[in-house]
Amino acid sequence: MTRRPLIGVGAVVIAVTIVLATQLGPGTGRQAADASADPSGATPTVPIESTARPTIRPLPGHEVVGFVPYWEMDDGIAEHLAGTRLTTLALFSVTHTKTGALDTDQAGYQRITGQIGRQLIREAHDRGVAVELTYTSFGPTRNQRLLGSAELQDKTIDSLVALVDELRLDGIDVDIERIDLDLVPAYGAFVGRLRDALRAEIPKAQVSVSTGAGRTGAAMAAAAAAAGADRIILMGYDYHYGTSDVGASAPLDRRDGQDADLIWSLDLYESLGVPVDRTILALPLFGMRWRVAGPEIGATRLGDGAIWVPADNPLFLAAPPAPPELDPIEIVEFYAVAPTVSPVPGDSRATAGWQAIYVDSPRTLEPKLVLADERGLAGAGFWAIGYERGLDGYSELIKRFANGKLE
Repeated sequence: MTRRPLIGVGAVVIAVTIVLATQLGPGTGRQAADASADPSGATPTVPIESTARPTIRPLPGHEVVGFVPYWEMDDGIAEHLAGTRLTTLALFSVTHTKTGALDTDQAGYQRITGQIGRQLIREAHDRGVAVELTYTSFGPTRNQRLLGSAELQDKTIDSLVALVDELRLDGIDVDIERIDLDLVPAYGAFVGRLRDALRAEIPKAQVSVSTGAGRTGAAMAAAAAAAGADRIILMGYDYHYGTSDVGASAPLDRRDGQDADLIWSLDLYESLGVPVDRTILALPLFGMRWRVAGPEIGATRLGDGAIWVPADNPLFLAAPPAPPELDPIEIVEFYAVAPTVSPVPGDSRATAGWQAIYVDSPRTLEPKLVLADERGLAGAGFWAIGYERGLDGYSELIKRFANGKLE
């Protein structure tokens, strides 16, 4: 089938790369986690100044993209999805092998193509929900190999299109993370060639991309948009991560004085020409937990943090040791957990020292969804559906957003 050329998706892509590269000058003194570079946030980037926002915005859309990772595809997920108002269900994920075939030994492939995956696809279609296959490729070496080889790309594209056709899916979400800026044009070309191939087989199919909240992610978003991607999913989380200072995964403002927050990222995307009416703002249904120096919001971390999933902690949320505080700056729930002493002599497990939990709740997610409305975005997304199972308020909030009922 016909492919776009590997290099050259338009002058706009080259221009974006050059602009970003020239704004790496020394002396800014600020760093921001680029969620497209490393889910752990281990690869920081330097933010650039945003430009003025447009004064005229399109009417907001209310699409809702829900990512379901394979580890949440269990016996209860179908019922949970039936009560969650989505417009697109993204099944996470499959990846390629060195030959371009899909890795059939991977748990994601097995869950998606197995009984549970096919049930989720069938029931979503019965509810009128589109289903996309999420394709992932993580790591600089792996992505250098993929984006540097037209042959490997062609074989991977053929494999992805064949699986989408077999499962009767509605599209593909491309989640490529950790690439250098000089590979951004090749990334954009890959997205365009994938879309061409997919639509040649399934004319109404869509290709979306998931791109990070920092500079590299914004450059990738601009390249993908120029290549014709139908939706650009801004992964609006991981601004704070395990080895960063403590704080919200998706802050509306920054307590630590750094620039990078949700508004900064949306400004950055717009400044590079990413169409707002094709942009989805993805928000976290998870939090982070750190050992810290004291019970105050913003207390210094004393060790690396870990992801904290609300659905894994229903008893804690039902009866926390102290009520949560709302961080009025970053807009996130904050729980301070006092040190406890183990009855076993010499035992100093994770309960030793103050613990700080920063997690989004329905009341902190709502103003971030309002932001999506105010910016005229196509909608919102959530990583990950299942992390809020069994908890009050989340499904109701998503439904109100989908119905355009947020105030």
